[in-house]
Amino acid sequence: MKFRTVNELTAYLYHLPRLHEKSDLTYVKRVLKALGDPQDKVKCCHITGTNGKGSTAYYLSNLLQKAGQQTGLFVSPFIIRFNERIQLNGQAIADEDLLEVANEVETAVGHLREEEADFALVTFEYEVAMAFLFFAKQKCDYAVIEVGIGAEHDKTNVMTPVVSLITTIGLDHEQIIGPTLADIAKEKSGIIKPAVPVILGDIPASVKGIVEEKITKSASPSYWLGRDFQVKEEKAGYELAVAGQNYQLPAWPRPEAKDAAMALAAFALLPLALSEKAAEAALTQTTVPGRYQRLEKAGCSFLLDGAHNVQAGSELLPYARRLAKDKGGRLLVLAGMMKDKDLSDFLTLLKDEKVTLTSLAYPRAAKKADFPAWVQEKFAYEGDLGQALKQVMAEAGDRDLILVTGSFYLVSAVLQLLQSA
Repeated sequence: MKFRTVNELTAYLYHLPRLHEKSDLTYVKRVLKALGDPQDKVKCCHITGTNGKGSTAYYLSNLLQKAGQQTGLFVSPFIIRFNERIQLNGQAIADEDLLEVANEVETAVGHLREEEADFALVTFEYEVAMAFLFFAKQKCDYAVIEVGIGAEHDKTNVMTPVVSLITTIGLDHEQIIGPTLADIAKEKSGIIKPAVPVILGDIPASVKGIVEEKITKSASPSYWLGRDFQVKEEKAGYELAVAGQNYQLPAWPRPEAKDAAMALAAFALLPLALSEKAAEAALTQTTVPGRYQRLEKAGCSFLLDGAHNVQAGSELLPYARRLAKDKGGRLLVLAGMMKDKDLSDFLTLLKDEKVTLTSLAYPRAAKKADFPAWVQEKFAYEGDLGQALKQVMAEAGDRDLILVTGSFYLVSAVLQLLQSA
């Protein structure tokens, strides 16, 4: 046995390369074959999208559980513990189960190295292999699989799902799957498989043709938000019209209502049934970590969201401002970002707020010098996250709202600091 603790495992995973020289699926397919192709032993729902894929995955997972299904969930990133990446019926994988599948994957890699000495997996390939192996071992009825980045070349794109979902298409990860919106649309369309139904959310008109071309070539039934299912805003919340049924949801952020509608549309294609009330309960009982997450701690009100691109930020900011206004207070922002993101464009959205910038002890985290000159001049910067959090909390009044945003890594770190406080 190579791994005896989760810390040993995660330390090993984080020291693996992030990318192969060639962006293909050869390596992950080889290790999965050595493991008996577990990805083919579970019915999978495959989800991609620039924003909203994590929320949609959680909503669909809860709908499946409510329908009595043994349900696996693979998501990224984790917020508090690595185990959150792989879940069974809403519970993070137990340490012993995680170590069991990790050691089986490592054994398979060892056998492949006997054939090819330099065979190796990148971090995400290892995680994907562990997830599929665990779901097969648990005899899951369904597994909800969120891609890492993109779709066509994503390491999860190794199975034929029962339904595919594309939540949104926008600019993010341009260096890897871009640089243009058309490039990103083509990559995300790679989730579409021959004759497999696909659910589509907010797809910009400029690239809709790219998606439609792939749908036509694949002869895939398609279901579009706004055409085949609807999200209607009402005074008290939202009405979702999906597959001939109407669902009532509270006054959520609009993107969450759309994500819930995506999940309902996918669920409606499966040979399962839930009453409208049961489905509504499954959705309203869902907590998506790090996504529009509200928290009260030490007399302060927090809204935590890992938004890190303009599309997500443009939805988050109006909601945060409304919450602060409803409380009768100010919106104070604690922001930290990865330096490979669009720092200027995202932070332009916050130009009218009281912002404190911070950083993390993480190689990709932006430090003060990484921010554009105008950002350094306009916003306060405190490189020590713990100190930055203390400063913002000390300034916040009873009616103020603290928004923590810019990165899921930041949200994770802040949640851990608040839990230990």
